[in-house]
Amino acid sequence: MLSPIPVSAGVLPIGKRLSCGLVIVNDQAQLLLCHVTGHEHWDLPKGGIGDDETPLQAALRETCEETGLCLDAADLMDLGCLPYRTRKELHLFAARVARLDTGLLWCESRFDDASSGTRLPEMDGYGWFGFGEIPVQCTRKLSAVLRERLDLPGILAELRHCPLAVPRVTPAPAPLLAPSTWLPPTRLSA
Repeated sequence: MLSPIPVSAGVLPIGKRLSCGLVIVNDQAQLLLCHVTGHEHWDLPKGGIGDDETPLQAALRETCEETGLCLDAADLMDLGCLPYRTRKELHLFAARVARLDTGLLWCESRFDDASSGTRLPEMDGYGWFGFGEIPVQCTRKLSAVLRERLDLPGILAELRHCPLAVPRVTPAPAPLLAPSTWLPPTRLSA
């Protein structure tokens, strides 16, 4: 496993941006990934850091926004800042959780889709994938981080010495629920 590059909260090389996120694993050696809307690949819950945020705060916020999972900072392992793209570094943290139902997850972050003119969620699906599936599901650059720069089996082994993280799952607002699970108030009364 390569060592993370030493980067403090607000100090990055000129021209570099920092993206912060979580590597969420379970005891079945699976990684939680988010499907990127409009693309074929899957990604970690991650995103840019705000001017007034630490990498940890940004990772927790982005994960909550992109999955509805709210985790406690005390349950995370700091994996450090890792090379990612020419102009972007990743500061990642890891958590071990019980295998949860991905049907409960949802994305509050939205973007304006140029082709349809509608606001779409950044992530439109969630899944648990075995560590060996990463090259098939993720981009080449993210796969390199997860498989070459990090030792996911080693991280999982280390996390097994700590209690499971128990995320709070923020419920999706009613209009975002699938039509089969959301009933308007008028249909609830018998």
